[in-house]
Amino acid sequence: MKTPKPLLALRMVFPLAASLIVLLLGEGIARGSLSADVFASFIFPHIGAYLLAWLLLFLVWLLLDWVFRCPPLSTLGMAVLGCAPCAVNFYTLQLRGEPFLPWDLAQVSEAAGVASAAGLKIQPSMVVTIIVVLVLTVGSFFLFRGRHKQRWLPRLAGSAATVAALCLLVFGVYLQPAVTQVLGITPDAWMQDRYYRYYGVITGFMTNLTNLEISKPEEYSQEAVDALLDNADESQKFATSPLYSTSYSAVTPKDEQVKQPTIIYVMDESYWDVSELEQYGITFDTDVSKNLHALQQTSAYGRAYSPSFGGGTCDVEFEALTGYSVSFLPSGSKPYQQHVTKPMFAMPNYLKLKGYQTAAVHCFWAKYWSRDKAYPNLGFDDFISLEDMHGVTKVRKHYWTSGLVTDDSMADQIIQQYESMKSSSDKPIFLHAVTMQNHTNYNKDNYPDDERVKVLSHPAGLKPSTVGALEDFATGIRDADAMMGKLTEYFSQVDEPVILVFWGDHYNPIDSNYDVYTTTGYASDSSADPRLHQTTLLMWSNYSQQQVDLGTIAAYDISPVMMDIYGLEEPLYFQFLNRQLRVASRTNTRGTTMNLDGTTTQEPTEFQQRWSAEHWLLQYDLMFGRGYALQRMGLAGLSGVDTGK
Repeated sequence: MKTPKPLLALRMVFPLAASLIVLLLGEGIARGSLSADVFASFIFPHIGAYLLAWLLLFLVWLLLDWVFRCPPLSTLGMAVLGCAPCAVNFYTLQLRGEPFLPWDLAQVSEAAGVASAAGLKIQPSMVVTIIVVLVLTVGSFFLFRGRHKQRWLPRLAGSAATVAALCLLVFGVYLQPAVTQVLGITPDAWMQDRYYRYYGVITGFMTNLTNLEISKPEEYSQEAVDALLDNADESQKFATSPLYSTSYSAVTPKDEQVKQPTIIYVMDESYWDVSELEQYGITFDTDVSKNLHALQQTSAYGRAYSPSFGGGTCDVEFEALTGYSVSFLPSGSKPYQQHVTKPMFAMPNYLKLKGYQTAAVHCFWAKYWSRDKAYPNLGFDDFISLEDMHGVTKVRKHYWTSGLVTDDSMADQIIQQYESMKSSSDKPIFLHAVTMQNHTNYNKDNYPDDERVKVLSHPAGLKPSTVGALEDFATGIRDADAMMGKLTEYFSQVDEPVILVFWGDHYNPIDSNYDVYTTTGYASDSSADPRLHQTTLLMWSNYSQQQVDLGTIAAYDISPVMMDIYGLEEPLYFQFLNRQLRVASRTNTRGTTMNLDGTTTQEPTEFQQRWSAEHWLLQYDLMFGRGYALQRMGLAGLSGVDTGK
């Protein structure tokens, strides 16, 4: 029986129409809604990007239809492929301020753990999408019912042709920057949220695949590396003033300086001095940062410029432990999972070669962010994770059903590990700890009323749920401050010299939005706002009372600056970074450059760009290259690193 022409036409039009509808539904999910302004401001001006995404979804429908000859399955499969990434994108923007990126596929277990605890809610746009997709799926069943069966040879040919078209689209268009730029798709690696707004989730995700490859700097050579390190060495010899004039190293004669103190790092989850909000109309019922404020009088203090917002703890940790900047790596990639795959230059590895014993303590699962694999490559001999902890106190079980280990218990774990290492060896100690208590998401029900910090007053406009979330967050900050006090109290009484470096990894949305920041005037509603990247930093020691105002330094400068202010022997690479901090910029992170005077810009000077390029050249050599810098620094004995021999 011959198929009526109107029905045949409908069958031909359906996959095109369904894929277009799914594309628009997905964008509605990713953006929360699909208004006329979205079409006028984003879709129509960048129509080429959306046409590519439409073509991709259409070809997926076509391939599934050739293979299975089941239109409802083709429709449903295409819809899942088109909408699921958009839903993930919506939630990742809520949680961390970054869209869904290709590297997130390697972090499924971490993302699932966070998502399950974050209280994520289904959105109206998602409900609408589910209904429309079900209608399209059922409609395709009736529309294609009674369609003639296709013999295997035409099916095979059709499948092959569709696969060829998909490959051409992916490898010949999406993965060819020269082609996509002709279509008006301009790379924007530093502002991925803006990139996705302009070009859509599908095109944004697919074009980001080109960033998987790490490109070698054009000028990379042994001569170039040696020249940079030689210059750093000479500059150090002829420096006319210390990096910080009031530091321990500046006021203490070299022959009297402590050479190998115990060094303890504590990166505290989501930590920043929330009492700063008291300048913006919010008051609390207690001093949440009393220990911090007291210690600032006799310590080095300032801010660490974090590359992350709302997540990506391992990025900040990686920078602090290595001096490497994640800004030079593909945006959204996670160094522990993709790049720390062999032993490399890092603070713990360097200190091991100088005679230190090393250990890390983290009160969550060892596999989280692949720390169990990355830590040994960074130089940690021991790793104490949640699996190894017993008798710890846990809180905040409203979202995290099993609870999160308190900062107070983490202080005990740090002290216990220090005492264990001290009793087992005479070697100096490097101990690094990462906390979890104040991890997002925030809700007043995470603490009983009699334990939670209370907000006594706040500017008009804050929702009750946001005030409650702020109380939850401030309670965590109070407990982090108490941890700081407990550790400094303990280490002030030990017989050996100790340095304690304490900082926060990143800011978070509070109550899944920016209202706390915008209503008070503390910051804007952009995750790229420099104000939302400067976490609190403290460097304390039990043998120096020198107050030092560090200002803001990059997270990748934490180790170099610590070694400089306490007069410790710095590797040449750290000397280079301290020289950069002295003459070029305070940080160059994720497209934001902080000038020496503390102002920020998105347009660095040629001088600053040159320093940044030199930083990347050295970092490339140490992470991916021939290891020329290791030879120049006399560290070729670092096990497992290709030194080019």
